[in-house]
Amino acid sequence: MRVIFLFSLIVLFASSCISNKRITYLQNLPGNEPIELDEFIPFAEYEKNYILQPFDVVDIDFASADDELTKVFEFQGSRNMRMGGAGMMGAGDLFFFTGYAIDADGYVQVPRLGKIKIAGLNEEQARLEVEEAIKAYFKDDVYVRLRIGGIRFTALGEFSRSGTMTLLKHRATIFDAVAMAGESDILAKKNKLFLVRQYDGGTKIHQINLNDRALLASPFYFIQNNDILYLEPMNIRQFGRADNLSSSLSLILSISSSLLLLVALFTRNI
Repeated sequence: MRVIFLFSLIVLFASSCISNKRITYLQNLPGNEPIELDEFIPFAEYEKNYILQPFDVVDIDFASADDELTKVFEFQGSRNMRMGGAGMMGAGDLFFFTGYAIDADGYVQVPRLGKIKIAGLNEEQARLEVEEAIKAYFKDDVYVRLRIGGIRFTALGEFSRSGTMTLLKHRATIFDAVAMAGESDILAKKNKLFLVRQYDGGTKIHQINLNDRALLASPFYFIQNNDILYLEPMNIRQFGRADNLSSSLSLILSISSSLLLLVALFTRNI
């Protein structure tokens, strides 16, 4: 009986072991050109100038010699809310309250200026459109700042936490997003991160391998606004309700020990 028990444990342990190759980031995988330490890795070609889309949120701010006049073109209290933004982020998305949402037709509505179409433009082109509209109200130069209200992405699956999050950056990598969502646990298929990305007129699903060092030269190294990240679980989740390998093994050992105890008591009474 003990021999059978030990043999069963060995089989279970061997089948439950997860190779480091499946959980280690940025490896030189077979079949790829090795990337050595300290080697310069040029970025892949990607769209650096994000094109604004309907339902994006942009932050628009104005500055001129006439500060009182610039306040007329802002939503009431939005500047004060931005100044206290660090405290607000814990309660939700700051730019949802202070930013300007692009409607379904691609327009943003600015106080006094009315609707201005900016969807289909990059940030600089949109800034110039708003600046041209506001110049008619000023004798002196007026400066307009327009930028995306952070990079919003959604994390689903085997992350420490899921949901929609905002990186307050102009440019962010896939690892920035993974870090914010909580590094994926040991049971995540790091070689199968699905990235759902919006394009003009539609959506595409891309598969990313976080284990692969070649990702650093991939066009998907940088995330974009409204990206969705989904990590699949490994098949080891079939063993009980455990959330990690050690829990699964503990569960198996506990059940096996209980069964052996029952068998020992039963055979002794016979």
